[in-house]
Amino acid sequence: MRNLITDVAGLKVGNATDLALASGVTTVVFDRPTTASVDVRGGGPGTRETDLLAPDTTVDAVHALTLSGGSAFGIDACAGVMARLAEQGIGFAIGDARIPIVPGCVLFDLINGGDKNWGRFAPYRDLGYRAAGDAGLDFPLGTIGAGTGATTAILKGGLGSASAVSASGHVVGAIVAVNAVGSVNVGDGPHFWAAPFERDGEFGGLGLPAPLPAPRLAPPMKGMPAVDEPAAATLANTTIAIVATDAALTKAQCKRLAVMAQDGLARAIWPVHTPLDGDTVFAAATGTRPLGEPVRDLAWLGVAAVEALARACARGVYEASALPQPGALPAWRDRWAR
Repeated sequence: MRNLITDVAGLKVGNATDLALASGVTTVVFDRPTTASVDVRGGGPGTRETDLLAPDTTVDAVHALTLSGGSAFGIDACAGVMARLAEQGIGFAIGDARIPIVPGCVLFDLINGGDKNWGRFAPYRDLGYRAAGDAGLDFPLGTIGAGTGATTAILKGGLGSASAVSASGHVVGAIVAVNAVGSVNVGDGPHFWAAPFERDGEFGGLGLPAPLPAPRLAPPMKGMPAVDEPAAATLANTTIAIVATDAALTKAQCKRLAVMAQDGLARAIWPVHTPLDGDTVFAAATGTRPLGEPVRDLAWLGVAAVEALARACARGVYEASALPQPGALPAWRDRWAR
């Protein structure tokens, strides 16, 4: 096990990173058409082709799922992934035509200090093309792909991934770009909210602080003025993720898995799903292993997805490095690495 989403049989991950731009793209490319759905919880989402993932729509499978920086400009990344897949003859067949089905979502990283003076056309289509060409089983975490320009309330964000085996024996994996309005860390310290789920010291092995500090009803939030500050907040956020499993699921079951998986964000980020976030979670099922008892096994898949996604969020921040731009937020390792 790699402790990556690629532990799920039937998919690969590709990344394209531009440090000068301070942004990038991540794509999950499936070996064959794959059932998928989505759940959107944030108040400011940016998405593409999510309507076709509803259980009552005609297209029953996707060929890739894409996460991108760039806010609405980053939606072009899906077109780049489509172009790469089309060159390979991959797509939904209508007569002689082949149309790659590539839903995606974006996060906001336009004011993180990177050079966004790209001229007439944004670079995300090209980044998507590069990411699809990079797809493989192994990939680094942190300041890479869609996590390149990501930040949290107090620290650099990043790309995280993790995997787990459900109680039914199915593999579940998660990949996430953590760009939250809230924080993955408890207070101003090094401890992660996801600590109860940590495995093998994958994000420092610190556990939770003792005693656990009292809840803060006005916690630090990126771009949000403090109680006594009148300045307007900025929409510079959003955590976007994909969970996948080797189970054979319908679109309706994938929808339920995506709904349950959102709790992984809630276990790792405080606060989450705010009006300033566009939090979106895709769920995909590569279908190599059937369910035994459908209701029970789907519930167990959801439990594993929550754990894997929470851990992936912490790993994304733990593995990140600070951007090279002046005034960039510090990375976790800059403050607490030993």
